[in-house]
Amino acid sequence: MSTHPPLPTEPETEEVKPAPVRPRGRAAARLLPPTRLTGPIPWVIAILIALVVMAAAGGLALRNLATNARADLSSAVSVQVIEPNPDLRAERGAAAVKVLTRIEGVQSVRLVPEAELVALLEPWLGEGATSNDVPIPALIDVELTGSASRADITRIEAALAAQVPGARVDAQGDFLRPVYDALLAMQYLALGLIALVALATAAAVWLAARNAFAGARDTVEIMHLLGASEKQMAAVFLRDVLREAVFGAIAGAGLGVGAVWLLGQQFAALDSGMVGSGGLGLTDWVVIAMIPLIGVVLALVTARITIALALRDML
Repeated sequence: MSTHPPLPTEPETEEVKPAPVRPRGRAAARLLPPTRLTGPIPWVIAILIALVVMAAAGGLALRNLATNARADLSSAVSVQVIEPNPDLRAERGAAAVKVLTRIEGVQSVRLVPEAELVALLEPWLGEGATSNDVPIPALIDVELTGSASRADITRIEAALAAQVPGARVDAQGDFLRPVYDALLAMQYLALGLIALVALATAAAVWLAARNAFAGARDTVEIMHLLGASEKQMAAVFLRDVLREAVFGAIAGAGLGVGAVWLLGQQFAALDSGMVGSGGLGLTDWVVIAMIPLIGVVLALVTARITIALALRDML
């Protein structure tokens, strides 16, 4: 009985399964459906940006108003010659002008005409301004070469005391000190409003980003299993946040600038110089133009932090 050698058999091979295709880069990110911020968030951002633009414009205009007023009145001094006798008052006023012109550091001296004083006082005093029942002091406007300090006021008072009794010297800037304080307080109020609106903007974006992420949570988990990185998944949400934040910022800037322009026309008719061609300079408009950009950056930073925390909790 013959034996035959066994036929060679093929070596057993393990079945190799193809590795799952892991999408990478933008391909993985595209599988995540586009999301939108929930609710009217773009319009909320637009309203908040408009409020910031108006508050910033008002604060800058108030700052310019206070700065210009300080510059105009810092070297101004007023001298009042109080005398009930009209003839003696005119004589002492002329004498005060002569004394003031000889004082070192005095740039200009002007004796205000009595008719001009009457016109200024008539709205408050009525017919009493034109009668002799209410004595009107002689008023002299003095312009110094530098800022009027307390030492300058004392030196002028000493020079007038010998020849012009009853003369009173005041720095014109002192009269407006309460106004300066009020303007400064309003500027701080504008800064506080801007800070509160910035916090409200961040809170609105935070809520919207969390809601958008919660709506796409299942898809995010699948994309994570398919290989999409946290950075890629976050980029999809940030893309939509950027789009809607830009829309809201542009719309809000337009609304705010339009409101500032309308207010500027009203104040320009009053020649107040607070808001209008004389109230805001080129630098101020550059600052206002930066507000929408800062708003978009704030929205992106807030959304990025929100999505990063949400992904960390999920993964």
